Order: sequence, then C-alpha cells, then structure tokens
Amino acid sequence: MIDVNGIQLHIAEQGEGPLVVLLHGFPESWHSWRHQFGPLAEAGFRVVAPDQRGYGGSDHPEDVAAYSILHLVGDVVGLIHALGEERAFVVGHDWGAPVAWNTALLRPDVVRGVAGLSVPPPFRGGQPPLAAMRERFGGRFYWNYFEQPGVAEAEFTADTRTTLRKLLYSASGDAPGAGRPEQALVDLERGWLADAPDPEVLPEWLTEEDLDVLTESFAPGFTGALNWYRNLDRNWELTAPWQGAVVSTPALYVYGDRDLVPAFPGTPELIERLPELMPSLRRKPLVLPGCGHWTQQERPAEVNAALIDFLTELRD
Repeated sequence: MIDVNGIQLHIAEQGEGPLVVLLHGFPESWHSWRHQFGPLAEAGFRVVAPDQRGYGGSDHPEDVAAYSILHLVGDVVGLIHALGEERAFVVGHDWGAPVAWNTALLRPDVVRGVAGLSVPPPFRGGQPPLAAMRERFGGRFYWNYFEQPGVAEAEFTADTRTTLRKLLYSASGDAPGAGRPEQALVDLERGWLADAPDPEVLPEWLTEEDLDVLTESFAPGFTGALNWYRNLDRNWELTAPWQGAVVSTPALYVYGDRDLVPAFPGTPELIERLPELMPSLRRKPLVLPGCGHWTQQERPAEVNAALIDFLTELRD
C-alpha cells in the first residue's frame, strides 16, 4: 500500500531497474498484467502495477469529482515519486491508456516513454464526449448508460462473477461474431448484459482462478470504476488548455483487429493519421490479428515482445 495524493493505492511489484508503471482498465485490476511481470522483470525492469483509484485494494473516494483525469494523472506522478523515482515508463490498457497518454502529455518531464493498448492517444474533440454520444445514439452508447447513478451498479452487482465473465468474453477476440462490432450500444430496458454471450468454457487466456481474483477485487462494487466514465465531460472541460497539444514523449500504440474500441466514431480515421499527427510514435501502430479488447491478456507474447523492444531501446 502506497500513500499518494491523500489516498492509498495497492500495488503489485517485481524486478529491479528502470521503473515501468502498468495501468489497468475497466473492469480490471493489477492482475490484468499478470503475464507481463515476469518477462519485463527478466528484461531488467522494475515493474509496478497499481489498482487505480476506485478499484480493488486501493481507496474508493466517494466524491464523483475525485475521479477526473487530473486526479488520475496525479496518482501516476505521485506514485512514481513515492517509489523513489523521478521518471518512469508508463503503459496503459483500456482506461489505463488515456491515463498513460495524458500523463505523458501533461508531465513529459516525468515520463521516459509511453505505451497505450487498445485506446489511441488523446486528441481532444470539439464537444463534450458524453453529450456527443448521447446526441448521436440517443443515450444507448454504453458511456451514457454508465453515467446514470446506480443503474449499471445494480445490473453488475446482481451477480458480479457472471458480469465479469460476460464482459470479458463478449469483448474478446474469442466471442461469436467478434470482429469490431459497429458500436457498443445498450438495450436501455434490459441492460447491457442481457444479450452478452456467456461462455460454457472460458477462453484459454482466462482461467477460473483469474476470474476468482477479479471477482474478489470488485467486492466493494463498481461505483468507483464507473465514476471514471461520469467524468468524461468534466475531463473535456479540464483539458481545454491542452487543445491541439500532442504527446511528445516516445510512444508505442498496440491494438487488436477484433477490438471494439478502435471502431468508435472517428477512431479509425485517427489511427490512420497517427504517424503524421504524432511524430513521437516509434513505429506504426501494431495491429494484432484475431485479438479482441483484452490486449495484454489475449496476446501476452506479442505484447511482451513489443514492450520489451520499445522499453529496451529507450533505456539504452
């Protein structure tokens, strides 16, 4: 447990050398990086993965406003310094990716290199994202479903283990018909999980023991994690000073060709232009064939190889 910015963060740690901070997404925990600890440590890095605020063994502030992007970036910077380091490599997946990208954007002096899995670098749009999606999809986009106090919590906590199993499987490359569905829309009367596939047998990358660990981490509920989504419009307001700014830190972007996130409105066009928009990318975005949303869990060997090459180049 590490004291950071007035809260406590639970971390897992392995290895010695330059610090690499691994940031999980939703609905995950530090455990989503279980396949990265050993290889990165063996490659000569000190690997630290926190449960981010609102998740797992870390503190869950009650105030919704305590989950803004500035709080989340502040946690990363504070964690790096609390671990006795001035700078670190920062890697994020899903929601952890925007936190990683924004840490590099706001505090390039602290970030030696940044990698994002699934979610591409942030380029601030012209209007608040929750409002934009509400207008575009009539409130059916999952961000808007999540922003309603208590609604998603009630659905998800009715059977936490089943919820997590369905969420993980349905967004993976193994789900029936996986291949980047057009959009993640919710049946507002029946909920998000009503039509989500529930596997009789878990895919190879997810064991019952993994699901045990994740289910236990959500024993406090889903409110802290969902509060991240409830700050999307506030984050848009708070990041106005960085309109037009580009991540200058050396960067790597990796995603699966069956991931739904790169199919979000405007995202395919952004990914296509990334090499031109962000010269700090060390290579073109790495696309993993057959991989769904859970990048580092579904394709650990490819992700580890890409990360080790990227980190080693910058370390040397």
